[in-house]
Amino acid sequence: MSAMTRPRQSQKPAAEAEAVERFAADLAAVAGPGWPGLHYGVAVSGGPDSMALLWLMATLLPGQICAATVDHGLRKGSADEARMVAGFCAREHIPHAILHPAAPISGSLQAAARAERYRLLEQWREAHALDHVVTAHHADDQLETMIMRLNRSSGVGGLAGVRARNGTVLRPLLSWRRDDLTALALEADLPLVEDPSNSDIRFDRARLRQALRSQTILDPQAAARSAAWLADADAAIDWAVAGAIASWADTDDGCVIRDRGYPAEIFRRIVETRLRANDPRLMLRGQTLDGVIAAMRAGRRAMVGALLIDAVGNPADGHWRISKAPRRKNQG
Repeated sequence: MSAMTRPRQSQKPAAEAEAVERFAADLAAVAGPGWPGLHYGVAVSGGPDSMALLWLMATLLPGQICAATVDHGLRKGSADEARMVAGFCAREHIPHAILHPAAPISGSLQAAARAERYRLLEQWREAHALDHVVTAHHADDQLETMIMRLNRSSGVGGLAGVRARNGTVLRPLLSWRRDDLTALALEADLPLVEDPSNSDIRFDRARLRQALRSQTILDPQAAARSAAWLADADAAIDWAVAGAIASWADTDDGCVIRDRGYPAEIFRRIVETRLRANDPRLMLRGQTLDGVIAAMRAGRRAMVGALLIDAVGNPADGHWRISKAPRRKNQG
């Protein structure tokens, strides 16, 4: 059979059954024990990845899924795409909702749209008493994320990429390739749309995606496995940090920072953990955090947002205290 020949109908059910069996193992791995009895929401944009996910979920767990499409209204055709998904779901008897932001997206377009999408999906999940929301992130997405974060000098946590499980959000397709999902969607005769922003070179990810299409050196599935191991390492570091802080006599005082000769990454996490406990809005990137720690070790007052860090005694003693910066008097 040539590469361009479609499989015969006798082969099609077997290939689809194999895909569903593979998916069941992946979903079980991220959802945990009891996964067959849970109820899931599926985030569906109408692209081949999410339509393949919807088909897999509906085939594996009929009657236990709902679907939602977030329409940000940022493109002319987005409403038609959402209606296409709604029409398919109606034919397949899958409950479906189209979610709209309450206000126009502003700021960094893709980042703001992503944050609003997850906010709307979580709100929808709670309203429908669903156990999880499942998204169609796959191995090619993971590779793109890892490279983008590598270019931003990310540490272990950042290079772990998107997580297979993040709160109530599950991503069971991280070991699947984009081409495999597209092929599955075509074999199942699913209606598809393609978001033009995926090829809009104004966006960093779209430019990177185009560059990766022609390369054969980097293996997305191998990268996805590395990302999973990095996520495990990230969790292990957090576990060690929690144990280190718990060993202090004054552990309940959230303004205290101590260093007992910890490895560099452990101490970075301790400082970050204590600062964010005092101001959860803080976003500390690697270079910024290293600059704060350098000031601390040099005995200088460090300022992060509205917080101050001062040494208690000699900085070599490894004892610092966080306080709130005094409010500035109004000018004029």
